[in-house]
Amino acid sequence: MDTLRRLGQYLDQPGFPWKKLIIGFQITQYLFEGFLSLRQYKILQQPKPPKTLEGEIKQETFDKSQAYGRAKAQFGFVSGLYSQAQNFATIYYDVLPRLWDLTGIWLFRYSPKGFTGEIVHTIIFFFTYNLITTTINLPVSYYSTFVLEEEFGFNKSTVKLWAADLLKGQALGVALGVPLLSAFLAIIQKTGNSFFYYLFLFGIAVQLFAITIYPIAILPLFNKLSPLEEGALKTGVEGLAKRLDFPLNNLFVIDGSKRSAHSNAYFYGLPWKKHIVIYDTLIEKSETEEVVAVLSHELGHWSLSHTTKLFGIAQFHMFYIFALFSVFINNRSLYQSFGFHKEFPIIIGFILFSEALAPMDTVVKLLMNILSRKFEFEADEFAVRLGYSTELAKSLIKLQIQNLSTMDADWMYASYHFSHPILPERLGALGWSSREKKADPPTGYDAKSSVATGREL
Repeated sequence: MDTLRRLGQYLDQPGFPWKKLIIGFQITQYLFEGFLSLRQYKILQQPKPPKTLEGEIKQETFDKSQAYGRAKAQFGFVSGLYSQAQNFATIYYDVLPRLWDLTGIWLFRYSPKGFTGEIVHTIIFFFTYNLITTTINLPVSYYSTFVLEEEFGFNKSTVKLWAADLLKGQALGVALGVPLLSAFLAIIQKTGNSFFYYLFLFGIAVQLFAITIYPIAILPLFNKLSPLEEGALKTGVEGLAKRLDFPLNNLFVIDGSKRSAHSNAYFYGLPWKKHIVIYDTLIEKSETEEVVAVLSHELGHWSLSHTTKLFGIAQFHMFYIFALFSVFINNRSLYQSFGFHKEFPIIIGFILFSEALAPMDTVVKLLMNILSRKFEFEADEFAVRLGYSTELAKSLIKLQIQNLSTMDADWMYASYHFSHPILPERLGALGWSSREKKADPPTGYDAKSSVATGREL
C-alpha cells in the first residue's frame, strides 16, 4: 500500500502534461499499427499462395482470399483513421468535461427527488456517452456488414436484424450496466484506499455470474441454440468427451448462418458443467470426422489446462489494473489536464487511467498473442495424439477456404495481431503433405472479375 501511495504522489505533479502524453501515445500506436498494416498489405498483394498450400488451395480461392484481405485492410485503414479522429476530437475539444457538466444539468433539472449523487450522475453520463459513440460508429458497422461482408458472400443478415441486434445490445447494456456500474462506484466510495481488493473479488463474482447467465438469458436474445440431433456426429462428439473425461452437459447447434457464412465451434461453462456449441455452417460444410477433429483441438485446450491458465492470467491482469487505478484515482493533475478542475468523478478517472495505461496494454496484448499461438500448437498436437492429424488438417484447410482467412502473413504483423498461427505453420507442425486441390471458394463473388475491374474497397 505504501508503494502505491508513494507512486501516486510521484505521478501527481502540478502541470504534468498528461494530455500531450496520452495524445502522443495514441498517435504513436496508430502510426505503428499502420506501419504493420502496410507490411501485411504487401503480403496480401502476392500472386501465389505459400508453397505449403500450393496443392491445397485453388488459385481462384487464393485470389479471393487475397482480395478479401486487402478489402479488410483498406477498411481498417479508413476506420482506424476515423476512430483516431474521434479520439483526438474528444480530447482536443474537452468533450468529457462538457458532457459531464451537461448531464449534471439534466440531473439537476429533470431527475426525481432522491436521484442525485455521483452514481446517478455517472450512469446518465456513461450511457449518454455510449449512445453518442454508438451513433457515430453506425456507418462503420453498416459498411462492414452490408458492403464488405456482403461483397464476399459472408453476410446473411438483414438491415432489420442488424438494427434489432443493435437495439437489443443497447437494452442489454442498460439492464446489466446500471447495477454493475453502480456496484463498481459504490465499492470504491465505501472501501477507501483498499478498494482494489474488493473490486477484484467483485470482478471474479461478475465473471462467474456471466458464465452462468450468458447461455440462459443473453445468447437466446441473438441466436437460437438447438440440441444436436442423434446421429454419427453426436455419437462421435460424446465419445470424444467420454474419452477425455470432459464434463459435457449439453451439445448444441447454433444458427450462425442467420448472420454470417463464417464457421466456428467452442465450449463454455463452469468447470463441472460444460456445453459444446457447433455452428450450423461448420456442420453443413464439413465431414463428421472433421468436425470431431476440430472439437478434439478445442477440448485439447481444456485437457491441457489452457483455459484455466488463461483465466488465471486474466485475474492477475484484472488485479493489477485495479491496483494501478488506485494510484491514479486521486491524481488531480490528470483530471485537470483534461478540463476537470472542480469535480473529480471516479468514472472519468478510470477512463483517463485506461488511456494512460494503453502502452502497457499493447505490450500485454503482444505477450498474450505469443502465448495463445503456443497454446494453439499444443492443442493441435493434442488432436494428433488422439489420432485426428489428417482430419484436423483437412478441416483447417476447409475452414480457411470457407472463411477466406489470411493464407500468409508478415511475421511482425502476425506477432502483434494474431492469436492463432497461420495455416501454413499449423499444417507444417501437423506434418501434412500436399495431395490435391480442395474445395471451391464460397459462391457470390467472381474473383477474376474483381481483379480485372479493380473492385477493391
